[in-house]
Amino acid sequence: MNTPTSIPAVSRFRSFADSRAMFQNPLQILSKYHDTLGDTFRFYLGGLKEAIVTIDPAIVQHVLKTNHENYEKSDIQVKRMGHFLGKGLLTTHGEAWKTQRRLIQKGFSPKQLDALSTIMQDSLTDSLRIFDSHIQKGPVDIYPHMMEITFSMVARSLFGARLKAEDISLVSDTICTVQEFIVKQTLQPYLNPWFEVSGELRKHEEMRVRADAVLMSYIKKRRDEPPSDDLLQTLMDARYTDGEGMSDELILSESMQLLVAGHETSSNSLSWLLYLLSSRPDVLEQMRQEFDSVLGDRQVSHGDVPKLEYSTQVVQESLRLYPPFWMIDRIAVADDRVGDTVIPAGSTVIVYVYGAHHASAHWQKPEEFDAERFVKGSDKLRTPFTYFPFGGGPRGCIGLHYAMLQILMILKELLTKYDFEVPPGQTIEPRAMVILRPKHGIRMSFNGITEPATCVA
Repeated sequence: MNTPTSIPAVSRFRSFADSRAMFQNPLQILSKYHDTLGDTFRFYLGGLKEAIVTIDPAIVQHVLKTNHENYEKSDIQVKRMGHFLGKGLLTTHGEAWKTQRRLIQKGFSPKQLDALSTIMQDSLTDSLRIFDSHIQKGPVDIYPHMMEITFSMVARSLFGARLKAEDISLVSDTICTVQEFIVKQTLQPYLNPWFEVSGELRKHEEMRVRADAVLMSYIKKRRDEPPSDDLLQTLMDARYTDGEGMSDELILSESMQLLVAGHETSSNSLSWLLYLLSSRPDVLEQMRQEFDSVLGDRQVSHGDVPKLEYSTQVVQESLRLYPPFWMIDRIAVADDRVGDTVIPAGSTVIVYVYGAHHASAHWQKPEEFDAERFVKGSDKLRTPFTYFPFGGGPRGCIGLHYAMLQILMILKELLTKYDFEVPPGQTIEPRAMVILRPKHGIRMSFNGITEPATCVA
């Protein structure tokens, strides 16, 4: 057996000195460490908690897939997110996670996605009516609009058409605010005592309680209503091996976590996609042609997704450049080893997704947009775990197919209705929160597409 390789390290002092910059722009700091120290290195979160960061495909595959049972979700998800979102699919591991995953997976079957398509399209139609009234007044920041469109779609997929707009808004605002607070708690852990004594923690907990009460009222009301085709019905109908169903409290936790995971992935992807497409009229035209040839005047359904090959390539390349989940963190349960790299029990392992997607060792001209990287069959030529925007292994994103349907459904409507551009004078850059967001937003101008005049003889 080879002698273990020592993992290069960032000193505790340097990690602490960089902690403020790390909160402001973790991509810049982690990429700086990566450029200096290589594909795998150690540093201290906030100068306190040691972590191993890697983009090495062999280590990534080992942690997320091959030996995934040795790697549990970290305190960031289990404790920090669990504190606000409860115990559900995102915040548990072990047998509890396996059981919940098996039950909830039924909500994302092809048959269920077909049933959800109508709810999703009705929500989109309502949202675009509001969106259209805003763009008539001039350029808009596309990010909050995509957030509203996708959140409404996911919320109604969960709770049906009866979910009120004001309730959707309250829950959405709560989720966004709480997530930013969780990032502060994680990247600047030395401030946590201050958050308690200053009342910041309590303020965010009270926000969560209000949002929980809104959703719980819908859950309790549904118990007395006829069955529906939405995801809430799937959660209510799910049964454990003993025949028992989920409690209302567990349904609330799972619903909140599906809302968190289900809208931000798509809203961020759509914001970056529209930004990229605004400077690529050739790509935009090819997508419009594909939507026309595959769909005509029809709306996108789940069965159409495999036929939209080029549009899917474009989405995949956008997800490479701007992966919504920019990192994945795990805790090693027992001592482990990958090749010459030793991972001691208790180690925090950060899989740096953004770094892997931008690594010049695996991607030619990685900063450039090129949808041809994802032409059908190209995945067989790539090194595994150099591209994983939805995670990988058994804990990969449960809503992957829902997200792709949602993104393509919204893109079809936007691309066939509007021309758009990004006005000059903006600084557009990502900010790595829980999800990779546009730091300053992305202002865009939209104009309705004018149909060519028909010549009448």
